[in-house]
Amino acid sequence: MCVRRFLALIFILTLIVVGGAFALYQWGGNVLLKSATPQGHFVAPPPRSGPDYTSSDAWIARPSMANDPSRWYPELYSNGKDRYLGNMPPPTRIAAFYIHPTTYLERNHWNAPIDHPESRNRAELFVRTQASAFRDSAEVWAPRYRQAAYGAFLLKSEDAQKALDLAYSDVAAAFEEFLKQVPQSTPLIVAGHSQGSLHLMRLLGENKARLKGRLVAAYVVGWPISTTADLPELGFPPCSSTEQTGCILSWMSFGEPANPALMFDEWEKTPGLNGKPRERGDILCVNPLTGTPEGHANPIDNPGTLVPSANFSSATLAVGQVGAQCRNGLLTIEGEVPALGPYVLPGNNYHVYDYALFWGGVARDANRRAFAWR
Repeated sequence: MCVRRFLALIFILTLIVVGGAFALYQWGGNVLLKSATPQGHFVAPPPRSGPDYTSSDAWIARPSMANDPSRWYPELYSNGKDRYLGNMPPPTRIAAFYIHPTTYLERNHWNAPIDHPESRNRAELFVRTQASAFRDSAEVWAPRYRQAAYGAFLLKSEDAQKALDLAYSDVAAAFEEFLKQVPQSTPLIVAGHSQGSLHLMRLLGENKARLKGRLVAAYVVGWPISTTADLPELGFPPCSSTEQTGCILSWMSFGEPANPALMFDEWEKTPGLNGKPRERGDILCVNPLTGTPEGHANPIDNPGTLVPSANFSSATLAVGQVGAQCRNGLLTIEGEVPALGPYVLPGNNYHVYDYALFWGGVARDANRRAFAWR
């Protein structure tokens, strides 16, 4: 059931993004902006109206929560996880903080209402299929937050910036409660995808002093990081070996021939976190299969791609089918990609599948770094 609903979500998201992309190619950006811009202007919510992160209701996943979606396993994984992880579970207790991507698809508000049922359900599905990769390495905490509507990412306006700032204020508040609940001696993993990774970059920059000496790894996935304009402000280096800790992994998945113009044309026009210009040839890529920027992984090196069953009632891992290599800032995939669904975005962009393609690899990478932490 979870996979069926997840694929339905992907279908909706892809229709929006692909439809908008073709509109851009044929009629220009105004069509996409008109169809995506939230109605009216941003209206600030009342003070102290955000989620109460001392309550379990404000979390999608946290330790001891009943029906925690981050505790999900794909079929066959639990019976043979040693071959996926490569080591026994880490001997040290670790906590993971995960920020989900955009799941609010309406135009009624600049930010999702925290009680919006459809976006809440979709967020739970992303926790199930992405954050679950960390479950053997860490106890996962995943907050609900008043995410920015997808139109906020297409505009350079005061309304859009306020929407993003409100979303981040929830993430920051959740992170504060997370740190209060987790003992100070506990090492940490932080992770996100898409909008979640955008907020994660800001979170890293503002908390680098507190994370020094505690960060096992940061998985900033599905959002470009400039190595000269962004990375220095985050306070941590790229991961350069499988046993390195206190480092950052980031990737954006593309097939060949890759055409990332739709994603990067506007991104290049924005200043980086340190004020320097961003450039397309200066994007951080760390291969989740090798744990390094330079490594080339053959398909046989991939311990598992998350694939739905024929009737969409469950999911399993396809072992040894998808390889990957960092090229020009992109993670280019190779091999025979399993039947994930016909939802690849324009330019051979596998954004939707950034975690699914390498789910077993992410689990293995996190476990290796957690194991090395001792």
